[in-house]
Amino acid sequence: MENSPFNITSHSPEETIAAGEWLASWLHQGSVVALRGGLGVGKTYFTKGIARGLGVQEEVTSPTYTMIAEYQGVLPLYHIDAYRLEGDADFSSLGADEMFYGTGVSVIEWSERIPQSIPKDALIVEITLLEQNHRLITLRNIPE
Repeated sequence: MENSPFNITSHSPEETIAAGEWLASWLHQGSVVALRGGLGVGKTYFTKGIARGLGVQEEVTSPTYTMIAEYQGVLPLYHIDAYRLEGDADFSSLGADEMFYGTGVSVIEWSERIPQSIPKDALIVEITLLEQNHRLITLRNIPE
């Protein structure tokens, strides 16, 4: 059952990273974070924060051209970018959905491009650009 949305306002890339780091404390093996939002809203910065919160030491970059990047931390982090995918069938052919049931945390940028592939219990994070380059980060399906 979906709980009430939780909103965070970010005033800088550093605050967006901090929001992701805070969220990481709620994540566990098998967690799926579905990121939504347009180009340049901060999805990768948010993922950098999750990575930091999971103890990842490597620099996290956008996996647009590799589509899937894996990082080692307290839990493995699977950073998936669905931007170039043609839909759910494309995603399934990558085998990326198998990561959802693995030992790590999956973070999917452009998750709205693969709606049928996102698990029902996934944490939905929508990032919206506001005035003065601020961002509204809305979290839904927050783990309890």
